[in-house]
Amino acid sequence: MTEQDPEFARAMERVTAWLRDDKELLIGGTWVAAATGEVVEVVNPSDGTTLGRVARGGEADVDAAVAAARAAFEGPWRRATPRDRQLLITRFAGLIDEHYHELAILESLDLGVAYVRSFGKRNRTVSHLDFYAAVAGGRNAGTRVEASTMPGRFGVIVEQPIGVVGAITPWNSPVMSALWKIGPVLATGCTMVLKPAEEAPLVSLRLGELLIEAGMPAGVVNIVNGRGSVAGAALAAHPGVNKVAFTGSTDTAKSIITATTNNFARLSLELGGKSPNIVFADADLAAAAKGAIAAGFTNSGQICTAGTRLFVQDVVYDEFLAELRMHTARLRVGPGLEPGVDVGPLVSRRQQERVQGFLERATQQGAETVVGGGDVDPRLHAGSFIMPAVLGGITDDMEVYSEEVFGPVVVARPFSSADEVIRMANDSRYGLAGGIWSRNIDTVNRVSAEVDAGIFWVNGYGLMDPAFPFGGMKHSGYGREGGLVQLEDYLTTKTVVQGTDL
Repeated sequence: MTEQDPEFARAMERVTAWLRDDKELLIGGTWVAAATGEVVEVVNPSDGTTLGRVARGGEADVDAAVAAARAAFEGPWRRATPRDRQLLITRFAGLIDEHYHELAILESLDLGVAYVRSFGKRNRTVSHLDFYAAVAGGRNAGTRVEASTMPGRFGVIVEQPIGVVGAITPWNSPVMSALWKIGPVLATGCTMVLKPAEEAPLVSLRLGELLIEAGMPAGVVNIVNGRGSVAGAALAAHPGVNKVAFTGSTDTAKSIITATTNNFARLSLELGGKSPNIVFADADLAAAAKGAIAAGFTNSGQICTAGTRLFVQDVVYDEFLAELRMHTARLRVGPGLEPGVDVGPLVSRRQQERVQGFLERATQQGAETVVGGGDVDPRLHAGSFIMPAVLGGITDDMEVYSEEVFGPVVVARPFSSADEVIRMANDSRYGLAGGIWSRNIDTVNRVSAEVDAGIFWVNGYGLMDPAFPFGGMKHSGYGREGGLVQLEDYLTTKTVVQGTDL
């Protein structure tokens, strides 16, 4: 499926019509204006034009949404059977599949990501919901446990939904970020208030419409767009919230941790990364080079797992950089919806200026551009574009080496041995992801075991599956998304002990 297909054109017409109307907040199954009446413009990062207007919620709207979520949790939704939840998720998945062209277009317009990447996630997206549907319909009702000190007595250990979930999602992957929160909520029987990133809220609001069409009971999922410092902060600290699921920056996570000290909400945090991508001399260098390009430049580098620290064994360092130059030269930078585009703009002018600042300071500190870089095509000046670049001449004390840039910037360094590269890889406050390219099974086993990372790829990068838990170590957060283990964060354990014979 390409941008030239008839279905793309029809979906584009539907999206254009959809964007003409101001978008409201979803509270208690109804679309409503913000309590203050405030709206905010959503900007297309490819050309700076206005895509549409969205209600900007605040504390009063969060209060109303939490109240609606609480009423649903304590009302009809609590009595829904596992089969009811399974059917809802299945209908929702079918609607997402049916409307995925529209969702991919919205993601490309909202975020700037190349359409080919966004649409390419269709099967993965639907399969995640299929996974949650299977879990919802087949959950264990409880485990009978024999008492260790009371002869003849038994207890039943049951898992129950934790309650109201406050979900705060980032702008860099609107479809999957929202579904990674909505899926376990529906599967376990929780309810939620979703606060999408204000830079890219459109996809989440469209998902809300599809949830209603799928038959979601009122109040099960509520969506309040707004500033993170206002709506997000109010949601994290709200006394009616039982769990906060946050994906975003490490610095913002610190304020969320502080906010939840008052409501004792359970926390799961999926945060930033500065992930090592390690290439040994015995690797398939052509495949590793293509992998390094994808790891560093997909989504314009705006991925928390991006392989932004590239370590290459010294004996093939120059040869490998030559491979990178060849593949980088073939990348096409442009608006996300243009056919053939590989790398779109950054999400906003603010993010573009942030990344440009990293590049300028790196040059001042002695880094040099060895691959890519340069000025963007003049026709792209209206958008927030940065040319992909690999920097060399990197030292431990450089900001660009240690801090998450969140743009198409990779730093490359040579290494001599497994001992050295393990030390270099772990010399970071982050521990989200990593990768290795090697044909030596002993090297692969040792490095994958010793590098600090919540997910680690071998001879590939960014491979994801609904059954695989995803999350980080150290300052990259705690808790997991995906896999059965994720559901534990949305459930609370109760033990029912029988004291007398019935």
